[in-house]
Amino acid sequence: MTRRSVRAAAWAAALALGCGALASAPASAEPRQTDKQATATGSGGAVATVDPEASAAALSVLRKGGNAVDAAVAAAAALGVSEPYSAGIGGGGYFLYYDAKSGKVSTLDGRETAPAGITHDAFIDPETHEPYRFTPELVTSGVSVGVPGTAATWQQALENWGTMPLRQVLQPAIKTATRGFVVDETFREQTLDNKERFEAFDSTRDLFLPDGDAPQVGSIFTNHELADTYRLLAKEGVSALYEGELAEEIASTVQAPPVSADTELPVPVGSMTVEDLANYEVLEQDPTEVSYRGLDVFGMAPSSSGGTTVGESLNILNTFELSSMDESDALHHYLEASALAYADRGKYLGDAAFVDVPTAELTDALFGAERACELDPEQAAVKPVAPGDVSDYDGECPTSPVAPAAEEDTENISTTHLSVADRWGNVVSYTLTIEQTGGSGIVVPGRGFLLNNELTDFSTIYDPADPNRIEPGKRPRSSMSPTIVLRDGAPMLAVGSPGGSTIITTVLQTLINRVDLGMDISEAIAAPRASQRNTSKVTAEPEFIDAHAQQLESYGHQFVPAGDSFTPQAEIGAVAAVEIAEDGTLTAAAEPRRRGGGSAMVLSPTR
Repeated sequence: MTRRSVRAAAWAAALALGCGALASAPASAEPRQTDKQATATGSGGAVATVDPEASAAALSVLRKGGNAVDAAVAAAAALGVSEPYSAGIGGGGYFLYYDAKSGKVSTLDGRETAPAGITHDAFIDPETHEPYRFTPELVTSGVSVGVPGTAATWQQALENWGTMPLRQVLQPAIKTATRGFVVDETFREQTLDNKERFEAFDSTRDLFLPDGDAPQVGSIFTNHELADTYRLLAKEGVSALYEGELAEEIASTVQAPPVSADTELPVPVGSMTVEDLANYEVLEQDPTEVSYRGLDVFGMAPSSSGGTTVGESLNILNTFELSSMDESDALHHYLEASALAYADRGKYLGDAAFVDVPTAELTDALFGAERACELDPEQAAVKPVAPGDVSDYDGECPTSPVAPAAEEDTENISTTHLSVADRWGNVVSYTLTIEQTGGSGIVVPGRGFLLNNELTDFSTIYDPADPNRIEPGKRPRSSMSPTIVLRDGAPMLAVGSPGGSTIITTVLQTLINRVDLGMDISEAIAAPRASQRNTSKVTAEPEFIDAHAQQLESYGHQFVPAGDSFTPQAEIGAVAAVEIAEDGTLTAAAEPRRRGGGSAMVLSPTR
């Protein structure tokens, strides 16, 4: 059965099912969005997300005259309904925006922050005096919850560059939450994967496990609690989340999670207060920028490591002519460049408000050229490779110091990305998350949204020399890499992906596929992926191993299949992109297969 026929069958089943929170809609309701199209070309505006409800929400705002920022917020709010395990107002993210009038790229850092009351030993079990296990203790806990920044990011983006008020752009998401969406295999599988965690909390179990089971594929899932929460934000603004009754409920949920009487999970409590919520601020800062093959590539500055690491990798690769190489040779260079950049990520990257991050040096083309000296075109280096010295570089090849130990990677796939372009040439690239699939597992009682477990992105053991050590008010290091590429000063591409620390390599590989290897944007997204993060073995999708491992092993690369206890599916990333041709034609491109396939839409399709 084809994917389209599976969805048709699911829709037919949806019409026949319905009970409680899983109910069919009245006949007068507009059709739910179930069909996923991976590529759409046309004009007037374009959007790519992982979900058709979210893409349709953005398109409806564009159709009513909203701009890319309005549409991006509408899509993000809808993802909070239909992709609640990946995003929502209980999390945070990074917003990258190109303004057509000024020609300027701006950013918003809406990353979660550690509560003021958190301590350096917050991740240490007070009874055993040993670090909490990452799973299940840390990922399912109040202590892992950071002060959320998503709602504040929406408000700031709309105030800075939007044309519609929050109450208007929230309407599509409110409608989706009220009338429900069709449950697909991904939603059911993710619910079942988290069944033990969700059962640990009364509020989460009641919402996502009615009658003790995950919603059936083809049923209709409604979230009236979230619809009411969105209505509250529409009426009172996002201050309702950071002050007043809702803020009190969030803080109390973190400090005393609604633990079920029969759970055996430990659930360490957190320290977040209403003051932490009231004091949260979105940061406006300059993007990172590097030049690659005559293109200007913009990304997020710290607290994200995405812009610097993608940028440094491109600077390293800019010293080689990948387009003249065969594919295996080019992929070898890609893997080696990313390992070098990840070594510098581990040494230097953290929250720039707490750590002196050498952003300018890491994205300096001269530093990249010097790091390229460490890339042997014919042989893979022994990993982990050493970081470079940002205090002393001149483009000449240095002698490497002793390599450090490989960094621990605990970031998880459960993030989402959306890209939007409007009829006026404005472009948004926005990555948002609640970290773990299902975040902390804790739904704020009566409010319909999950809280993040983003503080697990801090290093588990406190080390004063570690730039990513946990500290009050600090933002944990992120790999989210929303990216905008300009060609001759005009936007060419908006791109990004989920995938934890593989986000960086996913965006980097997509750019190389598109710019160097002659693929169109849809081919660049669909191509099999591999991720080298300065580790002894390269994580790769099975398709990549089948196609390239034999040739790349001759360079000395070793491979391990993607997929672990958090991401059992053997996939890396889930790209959503919009490309703007020189004649103005828009191409929205999403995943054709990964995470069940994405959703690309344009306002006026090319016939």
